[in-house]
Amino acid sequence: MQRLDPRDKQILFLSLFLVLGIGTRDWTLRPDFIIVAIATCLGTQWIANTLKQRIKPQTKQAPDGDRPRWASSLSNLKSALITALGLSLLLRTDHYSTMILAGTLAIGSKFLLQSQGKHFFNPANFGIIAALILTNDAWVSPGQWGDDWWYFLLFAGTSCLILKQVGRWDTSAAFLLAYGVLEALLNFWLGWTMDVYWHKLMSGSLLLFALFMLTDPRSIPNARISRILWAVGIALFTFILGNNFYIPSAMFWALFAFSPATMLLDYLWSAPRFTWLQKTKVSYQSPLEV
Repeated sequence: MQRLDPRDKQILFLSLFLVLGIGTRDWTLRPDFIIVAIATCLGTQWIANTLKQRIKPQTKQAPDGDRPRWASSLSNLKSALITALGLSLLLRTDHYSTMILAGTLAIGSKFLLQSQGKHFFNPANFGIIAALILTNDAWVSPGQWGDDWWYFLLFAGTSCLILKQVGRWDTSAAFLLAYGVLEALLNFWLGWTMDVYWHKLMSGSLLLFALFMLTDPRSIPNARISRILWAVGIALFTFILGNNFYIPSAMFWALFAFSPATMLLDYLWSAPRFTWLQKTKVSYQSPLEV
């Protein structure tokens, strides 16, 4: 059966989000920084692939089946492009050097930070946190997409076109449910109106994070029970950082902190590792990661 690559759809969706953001929502989205992010991520991916092939040549049976080497390289470049688009959507900076740093470290983390051949950091998330830590010229604006209902429908609709094919909906559902319950309890305790509650949950950046970045099958736990526990933990940590320490980018820090737990969860609950392309079932690669 013909193999399908859903990353083509993901690239289309993220590109549309960027165009939408530039045209209607966020004036800080600059085309020149998008070009820098794409060039950096693709270039770093190509260099890393070349070095890896020279150090450890591929065997006759490629990791993704019987695809030729050029097809595997193209697949990797698609993933790097998705990471670049994710950085462009979420990371803000005033200097090219900061975006170059974020893109280089994002792609580099896939090759350098692995456990048994699996990278456990989401590349886009790693690049964002690295830029926040290492520079004074990077920030994430959680409210950049506003809280309009039509953004919710747009992000939910496009993500469902992909998630339904591969069954990674459990991660997003667990995170949003846990985070929604925690925020509802806080809202009730403080006596706030429901407008405050919906304002928090309808954040475009929160939805983009939960529906796309958090569902990267190449870096999240393999077993369903592991993914649910992992997502609930991230939701709890996001709630604590956001409401106790007033960190606006709490969800990105929470994902970064919980990413190494993937190794332990994969050890405790064994399950087949995700592969990008399958003959009988379309597999999934998160829009914000490789």
